[in-house]
Amino acid sequence: MISTYFHKVLVTVSALLCALTVFGATYNGRVVDQNGQAISYATVYPELQPEQGTATNLDGRFTFNTDLPKQCPVVISFVGYEKLSLSLAELEAMSIQRQPLVLKEQPIALQEMVVAAKPSKQRNKRKQMAQLLHAVYVKMQEEFPDQPAQYQVVSDVRMNSNNSTWGMEQMIANIVTIPQQQGRDSVQFQGRYCKRFFSAEKRAQADSILAGETIERIEKQSTGQQGHSMRRAINAVDSGVVIHKTLFALGNMRYDFEETMNDIRHWTVSNESEGETVLTHTQKISKYLGCFQLTFQRHYIVDSHTYAVVRFSEHAEVKVTIPFGYKLNQDQLQLLNLFSMSDEQINKFRLRKLRGTIDYNTIYQRRDGKLYILEKNMYSNSFIIGSKGVEIPIVIKATQRVTGLQTEGVKPLTPAQVTRRVKREIVEIY
Repeated sequence: MISTYFHKVLVTVSALLCALTVFGATYNGRVVDQNGQAISYATVYPELQPEQGTATNLDGRFTFNTDLPKQCPVVISFVGYEKLSLSLAELEAMSIQRQPLVLKEQPIALQEMVVAAKPSKQRNKRKQMAQLLHAVYVKMQEEFPDQPAQYQVVSDVRMNSNNSTWGMEQMIANIVTIPQQQGRDSVQFQGRYCKRFFSAEKRAQADSILAGETIERIEKQSTGQQGHSMRRAINAVDSGVVIHKTLFALGNMRYDFEETMNDIRHWTVSNESEGETVLTHTQKISKYLGCFQLTFQRHYIVDSHTYAVVRFSEHAEVKVTIPFGYKLNQDQLQLLNLFSMSDEQINKFRLRKLRGTIDYNTIYQRRDGKLYILEKNMYSNSFIIGSKGVEIPIVIKATQRVTGLQTEGVKPLTPAQVTRRVKREIVEIY
């Protein structure tokens, strides 16, 4: 009891110290993996003021300024690696000693682990499977809150092509989840601040495509009530809703579990080490005479004894065939510049096929006996295939970390809050 009280006092004192301001200071360092290889576009930010943070350059180096006290924590993160948290004082000491910041690998994809596991023949029987799914669902009802919640998040998305990262967007945002009568969370996204990081060689190409010129042109062409609605829709897209809100997904996952738990034929179970069990639901969708094919798997990793959810992972494989091809518009063709295509290839490009895989991973935090989202990761490896077999690889890595959680007195965001244009800052990293 005394140790718990003492710990709370220390946390409170630390928070008060971090609320005070001191003279600004510059911090720098280098982020590497366990093999000593540089991690470019890793996120580095003070936990209390993420907008003061930055991203590592191509050599893994970073510099940022903050006026926070040295006791305040700094977060270093990159998708596929464990989050590293240390104080500003520790960061300063490591910089003086020229010690790099090492991130430990934490793969997000569970596909290989699940395939390698041997299913239990006994539990795969329909009766035992139904009982297992029911037990997990009962535990979900206890632990997943059916009440509003507001998350403060730092969300970043990186895009690669041909082993070259052309940029990253970091969004600091509020996300409000409101339970709906239809058994679904309403997810509202409010972007607060945004930074777009580019290497110098990609900055000029990206300026005309991503800095808002197309949006401004459409806005000028919009008139009347229809134009007002269009402007609001454009602003919503520009605020990062499309990418960053999609990363957060639909909120409370027990709704989806409830919809599929009676579909016994599509469930399998694998026994894992350390007392964990993996429940997998597989769904295959084929539409338009097979032109669109989707295989979707959801992996629920649960404690084998309590049936409580530990982690959650999704894996999807998508194949799309466009019989007669699709000619991209001028803005879409412009975007291909970022993928190192020649002007001749771009002008002749007609989209014929799409294929790829997407992996999501969700880690939970416990608050007052309930489970809330702590971190989301995504890894997408896809290809767009055009005329004469031109194939463009596109790799997207994204991570979304919760820096604050409110569960009391949460109210829905207003339409103005959701659609308000977010202030953007363009940052070159060298």
